[in-house]
Amino acid sequence: MTDADERGADSGGREEVPAPAARTDDVDERAAVAKRAAEAGAAVANEGFRSDIAVETKGEDDVVTEADRAAQRAVIESIRESYPDDAVVGEEEDERKTVPESGPAWVIDPIDGTHNYVRDIRVWATAVAAVVDGEPVAAAIVAPALGDTYIADAEGAYRNGEPIAVSGVTETRHATVDPTVWWEYDARDEYARACEAIVTRFGDMRRLGAAQVVLPTVAAGGLEGTITNVAANPWDTVAGVFAIRQAGGRVTDLDGNRWRHDSTGLVASNGALHDEVLAAANEIESD
Repeated sequence: MTDADERGADSGGREEVPAPAARTDDVDERAAVAKRAAEAGAAVANEGFRSDIAVETKGEDDVVTEADRAAQRAVIESIRESYPDDAVVGEEEDERKTVPESGPAWVIDPIDGTHNYVRDIRVWATAVAAVVDGEPVAAAIVAPALGDTYIADAEGAYRNGEPIAVSGVTETRHATVDPTVWWEYDARDEYARACEAIVTRFGDMRRLGAAQVVLPTVAAGGLEGTITNVAANPWDTVAGVFAIRQAGGRVTDLDGNRWRHDSTGLVASNGALHDEVLAAANEIESD
C-alpha cells in the first residue's frame, strides 16, 4: 500500500491519507526508531509476564503494574537516543496526554491490554507511533507473547517482515468484527448494544481485549472491522490506525469523517464493509 495509492483511492474503499513523506524527510529513520523502541519496551514487559508482579488499580476499573512503568521508561530511553527533544505522549507517569498539533512527537503505550497481561493471557502489545503535526508517519506494535511485530511506514504495513493487507471479504455474513477499547462499568448498556449490533449484522464477533492488537489484526485481514463509540486515548489507537490505513483499510469517526487522535468513536474496517461497520457503531448510542 503506497502513499500514492492512498491519495488516489476512491470512495469504494480506501480513504485519502496525507503522505508521511510530505510531513517529514526522515520517515525511514522514525520507522526504525519506532521499531527499536517498541522492541525495547516489549522486552522489558515480557520479562514480567506470567510472573508474580504486583497489580495496582488505576481508577475504579483499570489496572497498572510496575512492568507498565518500566516498559515505558525503556521505550522513552530508546527514542531519546535519536530524538532527544521530541515530545512524548504516554499512558503512564507524567508524560503528556495529548498529541501536539505541530511538530514531531511520539505516542506510546508500554503495555496495551494490561488486563490480559495480568491474567496471563498473551494478547497484549507495546505500541509506538511517530507523529508529525498531529498525523502519524510511522508505527511499530510488538506483541512478544504472540510472536508478532507489526510495522507501518511510508510504503505500507508489515507483520514479521512480510507485507500485509486488509481482508477482501465483501459479504457481512462472512465478516468478523471486534467491539474494542472499553466501556466503563456504568456504560454496560452501550457495551451490550455494541455486541448486539455486531452479532446481528455480521457472521461472528471477537473481543481480543487489546486495541493495539485488534487494530493491526484488522490491517492483516484477521478481522473485517472494529468499533467503539468512546473517545479513545491516542496511545491505545494511533499506531494501529496508521497500520490499517497503510494496509488499505479505512478508519473514521461515528459520522464517517476521517478519524483523528482527538475523535470521538472509532470505526475501522477493510474498506469494502465500512458502511455496514459504521452502521453497527452508530447503534451503540441508540435508545
